[in-house]
Amino acid sequence: MKQILRLSLLFLLVNSCGTSKPAEKQEGIINEKTSVDAPSKSSDFIIAFGSCNRQDLPQPLWESIVENNPDLFIWGGDNVYADTADMQQLENDYETQKANAGYQKLLASTEILATWDDHDYGQNNGGTNWEFKKESQQKFLDFLDVPVNDLRREREGVYHSKLYTTPKGSVKVIVLDTRYFRSDLTMSETPGKRYEPDPEGTILGEAQWTWLEQELKDSRADFNILVSSIQILAAEHGFETWGNFPLEVVKLEDLIASSGAQNVVILTGDRHISEFSRKQVKGLKYALVDFTSSGLTHTYTGFTGEPNQYRTGEVVSDLSFGLLFIDFDSRSIRMEMRGKENILQQEHLEKYK
Repeated sequence: MKQILRLSLLFLLVNSCGTSKPAEKQEGIINEKTSVDAPSKSSDFIIAFGSCNRQDLPQPLWESIVENNPDLFIWGGDNVYADTADMQQLENDYETQKANAGYQKLLASTEILATWDDHDYGQNNGGTNWEFKKESQQKFLDFLDVPVNDLRREREGVYHSKLYTTPKGSVKVIVLDTRYFRSDLTMSETPGKRYEPDPEGTILGEAQWTWLEQELKDSRADFNILVSSIQILAAEHGFETWGNFPLEVVKLEDLIASSGAQNVVILTGDRHISEFSRKQVKGLKYALVDFTSSGLTHTYTGFTGEPNQYRTGEVVSDLSFGLLFIDFDSRSIRMEMRGKENILQQEHLEKYK
């Protein structure tokens, strides 16, 4: 599998602007910063991912992403910012992004998978009641060059899965759609919070839940990567999160634990910050990690802190993309946040039994 240029250790992690209060050193977190000249190390399968990308802003991270030689890049949502009912405008925004010179280099070297979030869905914070969701889905699939005879052209929602097999092991990527079927949000009257939990609503909808259950139960992959545009574990901040539908969180955790799928890792976006969340889930022999990477072109630069009982490490609010280095021999994943000039911002090593 591909070799990647890795970085020598120089300094203790220097927080990016707008970080949370420093966390205690926790299992798996390596708080170090590196330079870009370093001896190379091998990895069996490399995934890069990112979210929150404005097509009309400078995009300085593509070159660094390509330098890491990923086997796969995953869009985590808000791949463009459209927020429009005008499907021609949405198409134009996708074309603008596709023509970006840095992104073209990634397209030429790396396979792309994707989900969407609200701004490329077409409606800010939109859910199941967005009236142009069917038309928007086709524009999204056009952006990804999905063939006209692909199942996703006929099925409601952009959820999708793909298995990647290497000589040493396999990785299954399961991409969720957290927009097409999501119930309306319940507005909060609490200062500083947008939404309140809804015990009755759904995020995935019945058809997607049935599909996901089968995907996990049928999986024989060594690692399973679950992609959600919004955070799953972090729930206290009051913005969009699976925590707005708490029974959906319980349902997902129970499904992961009961399915028998090995080594499930969650990738999320949306927040304009990057962080690691880690939770011990009943019935799982390993910790469930939710790796949030956001954003590629703009971030929450005014971030001063927010609660997250599952956070491990610190919040990064500089431009950032995520990397996963999967090692089948050691049954481990090294997860990295990287920024401009490929600088390592934070990393987390998760070992699986």
